[in-house]
Amino acid sequence: MGRTSLGTILVAFLVGLAYGALGTVGHRAVLRIGEVAIPWGLAAALIGVAALLLGIRLVAGGRIAAAAAGAGIVVAVAVLTLPGPGGSVLIVGDLTGTIWSVAPALIAVLVVAWPKLPSPRPRDA
Repeated sequence: MGRTSLGTILVAFLVGLAYGALGTVGHRAVLRIGEVAIPWGLAAALIGVAALLLGIRLVAGGRIAAAAAGAGIVVAVAVLTLPGPGGSVLIVGDLTGTIWSVAPALIAVLVVAWPKLPSPRPRDA
């Protein structure tokens, strides 16, 4: 098990914070085809959360940095659920907003808690 430096944890948290803010802004994007609305912004934001956390876990070599990035995402989403000074909100209380409010935390728990798979051993010749 490797140790994760404080700088790595801080950078991971800040990257998560930035992605959480960007994902919050973009999660409302939809593609309308006739009467059907495809929430591509939500899908892209959630895939991005999973990719970001998985990438950080693989590159940083441990759960701590991925947990810090996940915490940054959750903090950004939580802060941006609050109404602004004019009363406007970025995360509306509909199905899309509820999924965006809950799913990043669930994805973070899944990525951080996923067991480390053993490295394949080289075969004897």
